[in-house]
Amino acid sequence: MSIKVHKAPQGLLQHQIDIRSHHIITDEDATVGGEDAGPSPHDLLDAALGACTALTLTLYAKRKGMVLQDVRVTMTHDESPGLYQLHRRVELIGDLSDAERTRLLEIANKCPIHKVLSGKIEIDSALV
Repeated sequence: MSIKVHKAPQGLLQHQIDIRSHHIITDEDATVGGEDAGPSPHDLLDAALGACTALTLTLYAKRKGMVLQDVRVTMTHDESPGLYQLHRRVELIGDLSDAERTRLLEIANKCPIHKVLSGKIEIDSALV
């Protein structure tokens, strides 16, 4: 599967992301020349970790028979030269024991996107 990104038909900086049959508009806010018509690329990166966390915990809890009604993940980040620091806050809704809550936090740190972002990432770029 490939993901395609191309200029959106409208907007100054807007681009369309095509993923299978899904289409997402990405943009920047007005402070950098955009129109805030969609999430920025940094927002999408943060959201990928938040979504992966919620999905992973939901699937794990279901498989283990835990009474997890909802997972709410709040993502923020800080940037400085050479450092992109993600802050993930996980709220677990349901009748869970302290041991289950602790285990779910451990599992959050093992979600696939967490593993990718915590490991070595190489980017191969080429003109076509």
